[in-house]
Order: sequence, then structure tokens, then C-alpha cells
Amino acid sequence: MNVSSVAGSPVLQVDFPEVPGLADSRELFDPGWAWQAYCREFGEQEFEPHRVSVVQVNCSPGKRALALYEVEWHPDVYLPSEQFTLRKEPGKVARVSRFPDDPDLPGLAHAAHPETALGLVKEHVMALPPRRIRVSVVRYRPGSHAVLRHRMGKARFYARVMRPAAVPALLRAAGLVAGSSFAVPRIAGHWREGAVIWASEIPGKNLRQHIRAGNHPDPEILLTGLESLWSVPSRSSGNRPFDLVARYASARESIGHAVRDYGDLRLALANAVAALDPFSRWWKPVGTAHNDFYDDQLLLLPDDRMALVDFEEAGPGDPMLDVGNFLAHLHWASRFGSQRRAGRRAEYHGIFRDAALLRFGWSERDLAMREAICLFRLCTSPIRRPQQDWLEKLEDGLSLVNGTIS
Repeated sequence: MNVSSVAGSPVLQVDFPEVPGLADSRELFDPGWAWQAYCREFGEQEFEPHRVSVVQVNCSPGKRALALYEVEWHPDVYLPSEQFTLRKEPGKVARVSRFPDDPDLPGLAHAAHPETALGLVKEHVMALPPRRIRVSVVRYRPGSHAVLRHRMGKARFYARVMRPAAVPALLRAAGLVAGSSFAVPRIAGHWREGAVIWASEIPGKNLRQHIRAGNHPDPEILLTGLESLWSVPSRSSGNRPFDLVARYASARESIGHAVRDYGDLRLALANAVAALDPFSRWWKPVGTAHNDFYDDQLLLLPDDRMALVDFEEAGPGDPMLDVGNFLAHLHWASRFGSQRRAGRRAEYHGIFRDAALLRFGWSERDLAMREAICLFRLCTSPIRRPQQDWLEKLEDGLSLVNGTIS
């Protein structure tokens, strides 16, 4: 990654290689070129940006590449930062869209603007309409989904904006997790045309923050909740089985593309896939699972119950993979998060791992392979959210994978 400038303003540029099957895709990751494309689409701006930087990248070789940029203005301008997305598809000119406009998420623009969001809430959520609404963005992944927080006095909801085709699976997953002992948000409203679902906000403390603070929750509470979810018949959801093979293959392709010019990283990748390729080939779903279980998806409630706030992947899967994924996120955070809190995460990693092995009688090797393949998927994080040290983080991530396998 190198630093260049836009009219004298600093930008962060990512040195990614060309995306296979997408001619001129490198220009998507050049903030100077991106800013020029922005101005061509929306006109020359009154002020020069203080900084233009790429904050998120999503590439599907041969299909599509997206780059999300953030524009920061000089503090003296008193303008909030804004985001825009560049999309590149085979044989097409790169398209520019400015948040909250997203061609893949038809309801985002209406759900993100307070004026229109209030009307949506009145129509689809609350019988007694509020007078004011506050909207904040919790998460946004271009072309995939967004999570917004809608606050109206004491009434608070999370609005999940999705691709229309993804809505039925989420609703089915909600019905499945309702059969577990986890507390789950209530589906409060659904705007079908815009593919927006509102869920009630559950008061509680984020489990990740709890672990960071060194307040280790009893692992048996988590394991009991998981076991109750695993006991729900997967056929009751109607959702397709979790496709770990495809997710792994996608991660391998992304990482392989990113490291192709770096010999040491190619060797580390080769060592990892030598073990993970055979595992992915014989892996198969064996029952109901959450399929994306980790600490940031959970809240600890005042009565010591656990609330599961994100569950869209729930359906047929692999229960042991749920535990492996939870361990992988703790492992990753202990390496790349705050070093002051790394020991607390590492300690809970050991506590949770030992509790799961003792309770379920699993093979240590089998659980380690699942943790390793989840860590491998997490290795795409430095690629998707690039910083100046993305290559070093990717190298360290692959080292975690290989250490877990061995």
C-alpha cells in the first residue's frame, strides 16, 4: 500500500494485483482514479477532500469487484465524511454509487434517510407512530447487506437491509433459533418490496466486550444454548445446508490471488491448504447449527441468559464447526486486537475449548481442524478491509492457521 495524493490531499492506495477476468480492475483500488470517477458521476466538488481511502474490498474473480471508499473533509469544512462504491463487472464500465444508494439493496436509501425511514416504521412496524426517528449505520457491506439502528424514544429496532432473494432464508432461520434456549430478537416488521426486516433491540452487554474486560462468562451457558439449538430439527427451517466447501474455496481463491507475488506467503498458503483441502472434501453437514457463531453475535443479559442477535446462517450444518468458529474469532482477536486485552481473550479461548471437549467428548484434532478452517476464512479480513499492514496481517493469519493445524 502506498500514499499518493488527490489535489495535494493524502490518499491510501492498495497495491492489489489485477482481478482475473476483470480488465483494468486495479484502477478500482486507486483512490486518485476513484475520486476522479466520483467527480465525473456527481460533478466537481466545492471542496477538495482531506483524505480518500479504500475501506472495504469484495472481489469475485471473473464476476465482480467492489471497492468501498470513504471521503473525509478537512475539519474546517464542517462536513461529515461520506462513502461511495465502485463496481466493476466483465465488459462493463465501472459504476459509481454514493451511500445509501446501492443497486443491490433496493430498500437501503429509504431506510437510511430519517424522513423516509419514519414513514416505513409507521407503516410496517409500529401501530402508534412516533414523531421523530434517529438513524445510525451499524454495518454496511456494499451489494450484500446493511444494518441500521432506528431509535424513536424508548422504542429501538435494528433494521436489516438485504438483497430480496436473501429474505426468505433469514425469516426461516429466525423461526429455527426461536426453538432454542437463546433469547432472540422479535421480528417487528417486514417491508417486502424493499427487503428490510426490523428486529427489536435486546438490552444487554455485548459478549465480546465482556470477554475483553476479563469477565469470563460461564462456558456452560453458551454450550447449553448451542446444544438446544443443535437439537432443533434442521428440516424445520427449510434452509439449504451451510456450504463450507464453497466458502473455503472462495477464501482460498481470494488469498491465493492476494499473495501470488510473494513467495513466503505462497509457501504458507500451500502448507495450510495441504491440510485443509482434504478436510473440506470430506466435511459435510450433520445437523442443525448456527453456522456463524462467535462472541460479537451474542449479548449477556442481566439475568445471565444469552441472547443471539444475528442468526441468518442458521440451518443444516456442523455443530462442532460452531465451536470451532467461536474459538477462531477469539484466537484472531487475541492476535490482532488490543495487546493489553490479548491475554484475556487467549485465556477464555482455552477455557471454552476445554469445556466443549469435556462436555461433548470430541476429538481435539477434529476441533482443531474446524478452528483452522475458520481461521483461514478470517484471513480474508485484511484483504477485504485493507490497511497499510494488510500483507503482514495476512502473513500472521496464515501462521495462526498452520499453528492450529500442527
